Amino acid sequence: MSRILLADDDFVGLDLRKQVLESAGHEVAVAFTPAQTLRQLERGWANLVIMDLRFLNAAGEPDSREGMSLIRGIRERGCAAPVVVLSGWPEELYGQAEEKMVSRVMVKPVASRELLEAVEELALV
Repeated sequence: MSRILLADDDFVGLDLRKQVLESAGHEVAVAFTPAQTLRQLERGWANLVIMDLRFLNAAGEPDSREGMSLIRGIRERGCAAPVVVLSGWPEELYGQAEEKMVSRVMVKPVASRELLEAVEELALV
C-alpha cells in the first residue's frame, strides 16, 4: 500500500483519481494548491506525488508555470518521492523529465488502469 498525495485544482478529477487509488488499497491525501502540496510534503507523509501541471495563477487562470514551480519546490525541499505529472500538454515537461525532476508524464485523460500501473511501478510499497 502506498501513501499518495494527489495535487490538482480540478475537484472532480481529483476526487475520481482518489476513489480509484483508494479502491486499490492506497492511502490518499489531497491538495488543491501548490502551497498545500508543499505543506503536505514537508510532513514527510507521501511516498508518491501525482499532480496536475496547470494550477490557477493569481489572476485565476490555468497556468503551467504554477505546476513547474511546484515541481522545483518539491525537489528544492529535498523530497525524493517520485512525481507523476498529468497533463494535456506533455511537451511542456520534457526538460523537467530529462532533469529527473519528474518520474513520469501521463497525458490526460488517464485511464484508471494506466494510473494504477504507474503507481505500482513507482511507489515504494
